[in-house]
Amino acid sequence: MPNHIQITFADLQPEQQDLLIAHLAEAGYEGFEEAEHALKAFIRQQDFDKLLLQEIAYKYQLAFSEELIPEKNWNAEWESGFQPVIVKDFVAIRAEFHPPVAGVEQEIIITPKMSFGTGHHATTLMMIEAMRDIDFRNKKVFDFGTGTGILAILAEKLGAVEIIAIDNDDWSIANAKENIENNSCVNIRLKQADKIITGETYDILLVNLNKQAILENFSAMVTCLKPGSLLLLSGLLDSDEAEISAIAGGFPLVACGKRMNKNWISLAFKR
Repeated sequence: MPNHIQITFADLQPEQQDLLIAHLAEAGYEGFEEAEHALKAFIRQQDFDKLLLQEIAYKYQLAFSEELIPEKNWNAEWESGFQPVIVKDFVAIRAEFHPPVAGVEQEIIITPKMSFGTGHHATTLMMIEAMRDIDFRNKKVFDFGTGTGILAILAEKLGAVEIIAIDNDDWSIANAKENIENNSCVNIRLKQADKIITGETYDILLVNLNKQAILENFSAMVTCLKPGSLLLLSGLLDSDEAEISAIAGGFPLVACGKRMNKNWISLAFKR
């Protein structure tokens, strides 16, 4: 695992946190830790572009501090802020060092490394909430931008018989592999890729990415949907809805769901 740079923004308003995360995710930041009026963002040292960060910070008139986190200290840094996530009585997401959570339908063990998708952020949380209302039994699923593998793991626990999960980051692939094994999943095929795999069709597409990645891959995603299948999108800000809906209108898709959490939204479309 490489060294990382931790960027800390203080004195933030809640709406600034969401916008910053969206911009920083597009700039290659892979992990975020939110606190009241503060945000920590993490990026691999070799991917750190200080000029780009300064441009983003200037746009919002924000100051920041930076700190090098050596590889050997990373797990301790990440684990120190990792708390279980409980989504009503549906699912609990916890680390191995947390005790089991009683009274939930599903429990997922996630090793708290930097891969995006621990259930703490609104974008992942909305995907999990939406998945509760979907019948995954005997379904074929594609998880685009799997991160920790959390959505693929949940899909299998909900009855999916075949899941393809991809991510373009080697660390995410390694972390997802570990989490898939720790949850005793056997129906997930994990692949490293930065574009959706065409040539196959799926019953459900789970896509938790930034707006730019969703727009770039929208046409390919639709080609992977069979009639009656479902496309579930997250990683979008409320201000992105009009643009996403406009591009969806050019395809044989029908909007069938929307969730909001802070400034974030998730959208569902049926083919």
